[in-house]
Amino acid sequence: MMYIDRFTQIFKRTFNREPAYIARAPGRVNMLGEHVDYNDGLVLPAAIDRAVYIAFAPAETRHSSILAVNMNQRVAFTPTTISTRSQIDSTPLPDWARYPAGVMWSLSESGLKVCAMNAVFASDVPIGAGLSSSAAVEMAFTVAWQTLGRWTLPPMRLALLAQKAENEYVGVKSGIMDQFASACGVEGKLLLLDCRSLAWKTLALPASVSIVIADTSVRRKLTSGEYNQRRAACEEAVRLLRRDLPSIRSLRDVSVEDFNRLEKNLPREIGRRARHAVEEIARMRHAEWSLEAGDIRVFGGLMNECHASLRDLYEVSCPELDAMARIAQGLEGCYGARLTGAGFGGCTVNAVEKNLAQEFSSTLAKKYKAETGLTPQIYISHPSNGAGLLRR
Repeated sequence: MMYIDRFTQIFKRTFNREPAYIARAPGRVNMLGEHVDYNDGLVLPAAIDRAVYIAFAPAETRHSSILAVNMNQRVAFTPTTISTRSQIDSTPLPDWARYPAGVMWSLSESGLKVCAMNAVFASDVPIGAGLSSSAAVEMAFTVAWQTLGRWTLPPMRLALLAQKAENEYVGVKSGIMDQFASACGVEGKLLLLDCRSLAWKTLALPASVSIVIADTSVRRKLTSGEYNQRRAACEEAVRLLRRDLPSIRSLRDVSVEDFNRLEKNLPREIGRRARHAVEEIARMRHAEWSLEAGDIRVFGGLMNECHASLRDLYEVSCPELDAMARIAQGLEGCYGARLTGAGFGGCTVNAVEKNLAQEFSSTLAKKYKAETGLTPQIYISHPSNGAGLLRR
């Protein structure tokens, strides 16, 4: 990530003034609890030390002007033009701009004051890698508009407003996990979130463990349509299971025992999708107990089980993710490895003995390249604080 002074210089060149504020919003990695947030399940993400940074100031114009450094593109819009997903010159908003525009729309819809701003933002969260670069953009702009509007909401409320932007403006029916982790991250802690009640608490990652993120360099191919199809399969499973379990609201309410008894009543594909969700929610219960007991070996085994389930039942893996996880699981110091994020490309997350993390990362990169011909990016990471101002 560029140094803050260089970032400030870009803002000055663009807008002929100093930025009033600089904010940061992190990406996230999910350690366990994949594809269960929209099933009212439990998830275990952490904010990471890669983030979106935004330099901003109130604008003297009626429109907001935003420069995306990574794309070298600039857009300008108002609350009126974003209703038609267009800029002030009537040209369509590029895809990346729908995230900040969606935040403006969501905040305005909620009756919050949204001031015109000048902004420059950049990110060192890899795009399409399953590390929630879009949620980081949303949370960075949510913090920026909160700052300029001089109103204050709790981090979880900000996350829900950012999620509304992604669901209803961008059009991806994601759960709350990504925005929550970016908003509520705690240095050195994993975040255990109940996606039904939105109650959450922190869990300690043992000090002897590093989080290693391995980017396959294969960009995610899971389209919003395929994502929504899997969500629809889970909803259909609930509808069919209600014949025997009339009180259930989601797959969160189905025990593994009941599912084993009733799976025969489901179409084969819907049964596979639902089994992943039911068993993954059960794994999360074991994960909570194992981390509270400091048993990283049990937790790592649950990570390995999760990858197999995502590969075989939910079918959101790909050959490169499978290779990365398999190689990692065979290396010294690795407690567990699995794909993280929506799937079909992107990253694996690995729980690794800290004093072996450098050697693990180097060996993993070499073996993965030898097997696939692709050059991965490997990051030794740690849980970080959530979105907020760096400079006032």
